[in-house]
Order: sequence, then structure tokens, then C-alpha cells
Amino acid sequence: MDLDQLHTFLEIVRLKSFSKAALTCYRTQPAISAQIRQLELEVNTALFERLGTRIQLTQAGRIFADYAEKILDLRRQSQNAINELERVPRGELIIAANEATCIYVLPRVFSGYKKLFPNVQLLVDRSYGKHVVEAVMDNLADFGFTQLPVQEKKLQVVQVHTDEIKLLAPASHPLASRASVRCDELTGEQLLLPKSGATRAKLNAWLEPVEDSLHISMELDSTEMIKRFVLAGLGLSFMAASHCKEGVEAGELATVSLEPEPLIRKLGLVYRKDKAFSKAGLGFIQVVMDSAGLAGPASVLHTEAEE
Repeated sequence: MDLDQLHTFLEIVRLKSFSKAALTCYRTQPAISAQIRQLELEVNTALFERLGTRIQLTQAGRIFADYAEKILDLRRQSQNAINELERVPRGELIIAANEATCIYVLPRVFSGYKKLFPNVQLLVDRSYGKHVVEAVMDNLADFGFTQLPVQEKKLQVVQVHTDEIKLLAPASHPLASRASVRCDELTGEQLLLPKSGATRAKLNAWLEPVEDSLHISMELDSTEMIKRFVLAGLGLSFMAASHCKEGVEAGELATVSLEPEPLIRKLGLVYRKDKAFSKAGLGFIQVVMDSAGLAGPASVLHTEAEE
């Protein structure tokens, strides 16, 4: 049973004639008759009584006509709702990101997006590292923000933010006035390290030459907690420069580059290549790109996995 059969059936009911319905449906009368025979086979009953040159609905036909009207009306309603969605997008988008991204990157993106799409609800799924990618791959989130590289060929990856991971110290610490610091100069310090994630992996590689001489006093999973603990004099830590900008500008904290090369952190927007996005979803991609100073549709941007 398809919608075209229902439309044909209701045209016959309205016009009380197969031949007239054939004209309004732009079909031959044999084609119309074949459609009704197929419909009657599917519902396993006769829908019309043929009385010479006249036709009328059977009792089953009258019941079926009511439901056919409702089905086609629901189709019209659904199409109207979809058309309205394109005109005034609504619904929700789920974005997976870690705490720091939620605090330091997404507010500006969300503010710009809500001005354009006020009826779309933005939901944040706080995830970390590989869990962001997993959430997007499993369609538990529409978009994700995570550190690059991301080696997943099914994902579109757009680099949207670059930052430098620096040593974080109280402004009064002896190292605070330094332009850069080597890993061996931290062996006598108490260190507060992020518990896990891409930044921790980068730091482990940088600290590897002196790992047996390090004093790691705490492993923390919150950017704000790390900053407060450093301010309290509980140790030194490492953080993306943009995440502690306010504390540095207030004269409470200091950041120092790492030697021999700066430790760079790249943040990317990720989403499934095969996902059919609504106008609201496509709008989110464009707002993120505009916020990052990128131009052109996301489809022309290369992915990290393709480099």
C-alpha cells in the first residue's frame, strides 16, 4: 500500500467514478482499476460495489476511506512541519566537548548561533578525549570538539582553534619571569597534572627524559581546579594559554613556554560525513567556521585524516 493508491482511492470516492478519477489522476482507467485491485488484495476485502454503471463503497470501504483521509492528512501535516522547520529551524543539537572547551571556546560560538537560530536548543555532553569521537561516531552527539589529530575516515574534521600549552605558575614563583623552561628544570617542583587526555599525552612525551625524577603531587580532571590549586601554591601545572588568560591578565598567574619547541594544541570540530544535517545543523557548522575565521563550506575543507 502506498500513498498514491490512497489518493487514487479517495478520488474515486469523491467523484464516484473510475473514469473521472482517471482524468484527475492523469492515468488510464485500466491503470486506476489495477491500483484498486491491488489495494483490495492488500486489505483482503472489496472496497467498492459495482452496480451496473454505478459504484458505491462497501461497509469496509467506508471505514477504509476515513483512515485513508487521516493518513493523507498526516502526510500533509508532516510536510508542512518540515517546510516550517526549514523556514524557522527548531529542535535540538547535541555537542560533545570537554570542560575547558565548554568554558573557553563554546560560549562565543553558542552566542552567535542563538542569534541566528533562537528556537534550536543546544545540549552539551561533557566528554573527554576519545569519548568525544565515540559519541559522534555512535550518533549520541551531532558534533564534537576534540584535540587533533583524529584518525577516523568517517568523520569530517575541521581545525577551529590553535593554542600553546604552557607551564602555569603563581605570578610570584621564581620561574614566572622566564620566557621558557626545560623539563629538567622542573624536577624539584611539585607538579599538578591533568589526569588524562591528549594534553596529558603530550606532556608525558615532553617530560619523558626526566620522568623518574618528577614529583607529581596530584592528577586533576578539571581546568578550574588546576588553576585554583596553582594559585593556592600547591604546585605548578600546564595549561593552554587561552584557558588561563584572565588569571595572567589579573597578575595572579604566569605562563611560560616549554623548550625546545612550543607545545601546540589544535582543536577540531568533528561530525559524521554521512550525516544528513538539517538547516539548523548546517548553520552550526557555518557559525563555528565563522568564529574560527574560516571561509567557504565545510565540505571543501580537508580532514586531518587525509593529511
